[in-house]
Amino acid sequence: MLTYPNIDPVAFSLGPLSVHWYGLTYLVGFVLFVVLGRLRLRHPPYAQLVQQGQWQVRDVEDLLFIGVLCIIIGGRLGYVLFYKPGYYLAHPLEIPLINKGGMAFHGALLGSIVAMVWFAVTRRRPFWQVADFVAPCVPLGFAAGRIGNFINGELWGRLAPPDLPWGMVFPHSGSMQPRHPSQLYQFLLEGVLLFVILWLFARREHAQGRVAALFLMGYGSLRFVAEFFREPDAFLGLLPLGMSMGQWLCVPMIAAGAGVWIWAGRRAQAH
Repeated sequence: MLTYPNIDPVAFSLGPLSVHWYGLTYLVGFVLFVVLGRLRLRHPPYAQLVQQGQWQVRDVEDLLFIGVLCIIIGGRLGYVLFYKPGYYLAHPLEIPLINKGGMAFHGALLGSIVAMVWFAVTRRRPFWQVADFVAPCVPLGFAAGRIGNFINGELWGRLAPPDLPWGMVFPHSGSMQPRHPSQLYQFLLEGVLLFVILWLFARREHAQGRVAALFLMGYGSLRFVAEFFREPDAFLGLLPLGMSMGQWLCVPMIAAGAGVWIWAGRRAQAH
C-alpha cells in the first residue's frame, strides 16, 4: 500500500506570483499540441494540402489560440450545466470562478467543436478535415492534465482491495484506506494509449471524418472504463444503472463517434 506523496501544488513563486504545477501541465499540453500539429502536417492528406498552400504551420497556432479560449469557456459551462446547475442558478456570480468547482471535459469537448467550426468556416475548410487534423494532437494534453490532477491530490479513485500493490492512500479523501490512483489510470488510458492508437491510425489517409470518429469512440470507451475506478463526485454519487455522470456523458460521445464512422464510410463510397 502506497501513500500519496504530499506534493506542493506550487511549482515556484516569483514575488507575489505563485506558479502552480497544474497550470504548467496545461502549458505542456499546449506545447505538445503545437509540436504534434507540425508533425501532423506531414501526414496525408495534409502534406499534399501544405504543398498546395491550403494548410500551413501558422494554422496550428491559430487553432491553438481559438481552441484554448473555447475550451476554457466550454469546460467551465459544462461543469456548471452538467454537474451543478441548481447551485449556479442560485449563485450566478460564481460561474466565472474556475478555482471554485473547476471544469468538465465534456463541456471542453463541445467548446473545442465550436472552435473547429469557427476555424473551418473562416478558413473555408471542410469541418471534418479540421477535426481529423486536431484529434490525434490532443490526447497527450489530456495526459498532462491528469498528471496535474495527481499532483493536486484530486479526483482520486474508489476504494481498492487492501492487497493491491499500487493501492494508494489519499489523505485528502478523508479516509486512510487504499484507493485506486485513477488519475494515473486516466493518464495511461485517455492520454498515452489513446494517443498511440490515433497517431498510428492517422498516419494513413482514411475517409474524411474517421479519425475524429475514432477519437470520439476511443476517448468515450476508455473514459467509461476508467470511471469504474474513479470516485464519483460526492454531491452526485452514482446515477441510474450504477453509472457515474462521466459515464453517462460518454454514452452519447461513443454513439456519435460510431455514427460519424458509418457516415464517413458511406460518404467515401458514394464519392
